[in-house]
Amino acid sequence: MPSTIVINSNNVVQDGNNNQLIYNFPNSVLFTEHEIAVQSINMYYCWQNINAYPLQNNTFQYTWNGADVVLNYTVVIPNGLYNISDINAYLQSQMIANGTYLINSSGQYVYYLEMLLNPSSYAVQINGFLVPATLPSGWSLPSNFPTGSLQGTFAPNFVIPASSKFNLIVGFPTGYTVVAGGILNTSPSAYSVLSTIAPQVQPNPNVFVSSSNILNKYSIPNSILYNVASNVGFGSLISITPPQFAWNKLINGTYNQLRIQFLGSDYSPIKLLDPNITIVLVIRDLKTIIPKSIREKNPQGQKTLRG
Repeated sequence: MPSTIVINSNNVVQDGNNNQLIYNFPNSVLFTEHEIAVQSINMYYCWQNINAYPLQNNTFQYTWNGADVVLNYTVVIPNGLYNISDINAYLQSQMIANGTYLINSSGQYVYYLEMLLNPSSYAVQINGFLVPATLPSGWSLPSNFPTGSLQGTFAPNFVIPASSKFNLIVGFPTGYTVVAGGILNTSPSAYSVLSTIAPQVQPNPNVFVSSSNILNKYSIPNSILYNVASNVGFGSLISITPPQFAWNKLINGTYNQLRIQFLGSDYSPIKLLDPNITIVLVIRDLKTIIPKSIREKNPQGQKTLRG
């Protein structure tokens, strides 16, 4: 019969990342012809899509006309999980903080740069609108307007610094810039551009469960044990019970611990916000279920029983 081990929040390595768990066996264990599989995983969808590190995708810029200069503003998005409408709302909050907006006759704030999701094109759409050279009747400037007065007709430019991976979130090339009406442009115009590559709003739609001491010869890296998909809302419980065991060979040797790690889509460690994780693993000894004659004929386990 397979043996069961339970790994939970008590096994989380206390380094602030919550992505590594270490299970210490009561005694050193000799593994010779053993396999391991996931019986269940319960964890919360708690990994961010935007952060300063390790994703490095939390900044972009926009420009505004100043007196004979282009004013550059950097938007730094706080670490978190965002959709495109959330990012646009944060952009607007920063435009308020910078005073780069106008107030119409009804007292509503008018913004001249926006980003939105365009589902029919499977793209993110960036819109830049013309700021008027003079205020319309009944309109006013915010108290913190950067130059004290309007500086001619222009549209704010949208800029992604080459050092930021925000371009992947919105689906544009590295270092992408829209130049459509800064004071260095002699023909200011409004613009609407669509992303040219598929937006990766969540760079890690799934995370991989990696285990020490296993040899998954068909996987790179060969430590991949299982895959967890973010198929629930942020902060909700992900509960996985595989319909059947996917057995992986344990490397022969004597071990006193098993180390589990969560990796992102690029196989680098991913930070988890919630340490409440429960993983149930099962280990079986092939010597107890496969006749010796078959094992000797297939020492590499090509015809290992599954079930």
